[in-house]
Amino acid sequence: MSDNTNYLEEENLEDKTVESTTADILEETVENRPEQVAENAEQESETFTPETKPDDDTSALKAELLEAKTQAEEYFNYLQRLKAEFDNFRKRTVKEKEEISKYASERIISSLLPVLDNFERALESAKKNKDFDSFSQGVEMIFRQFMKILEEEGLRPIEAVGKPFDPNLHEAMFREESDQEENIILEELQKGYYLKDKVIRPSRVKVSG
Repeated sequence: MSDNTNYLEEENLEDKTVESTTADILEETVENRPEQVAENAEQESETFTPETKPDDDTSALKAELLEAKTQAEEYFNYLQRLKAEFDNFRKRTVKEKEEISKYASERIISSLLPVLDNFERALESAKKNKDFDSFSQGVEMIFRQFMKILEEEGLRPIEAVGKPFDPNLHEAMFREESDQEENIILEELQKGYYLKDKVIRPSRVKVSG
């Protein structure tokens, strides 16, 4: 009986000890709970709070997209204007080339009209006056006038007689035995001409063989 009583007393003492320890733990937990909750909340806030809010990211992207679209429209409009200007320039250039090609000889023709007038006068005079000497002098005067106009345009005769044959300047039509050195031009059959520095017609010549 005494042993049972001691056993029950020890069991009750252990239960009271456990209850006391549990109570102390619960009390400490309750007292410390607000601080732990606050600390955990702060840590979660630091962990999960993004540097920028989603709304701010969307606004920034929209602003960048609008700026890029505006810039693209400006570039497109500029290219459209540039294309229109180039088309106008091309059409104007083609027209100017056509005009130049069409009227390229206008100036030289205008300068030759006085020569034509003098030829007409000489022919009319020859019909009324049979003086050959006067007619010859008139034709010679017209020839000098004509050559002066051509020389002003850059026309020059190619020297031939007595010069060594040059295939760049002369065209040999005949070869003839002569006491002169070989390939010396003996006679000019048709005069050749330069236009400025370009040979526009070689001289036709007879060359010593």
